[in-house]
Amino acid sequence: MAKSANIHGATGRRKTASAHVRIQPGTGVTLVNDRPFTAYFPVETLRMFIEQPLKAIEGVGKYDISASITGGGPAGQAGAMRHGIARALLLVDPNLRGTLKKGGFLTRDSRMKERLKPGQPGARKRFQFSKR
Repeated sequence: MAKSANIHGATGRRKTASAHVRIQPGTGVTLVNDRPFTAYFPVETLRMFIEQPLKAIEGVGKYDISASITGGGPAGQAGAMRHGIARALLLVDPNLRGTLKKGGFLTRDSRMKERLKPGQPGARKRFQFSKR
């Protein structure tokens, strides 16, 4: 994608994944870490999840998207990319805020994996209690 003044960038986060998304008006080409969108996310449900902000504003096929994603797994990366796309669309047109906010695309999903506690086998699980 050529550099121009109408490229808008935003960062989306989910769990431990972080996505730096760049969006510009175009033909609907989506690249993730310099790979085609369908090759990086082979699962159809994750692709549908990522495209939700574009479907909400009826912008599927109207924007070229380039994303650089680090950390996390496939679901976390998909959530980070969706968050980044929504934030970038807000920079393209601030009037979309109501639609994106109503869909819940601008809210960062803050749920993280709980840390392992010392002296326990897991985050919540305890060793079996023995009175005697």
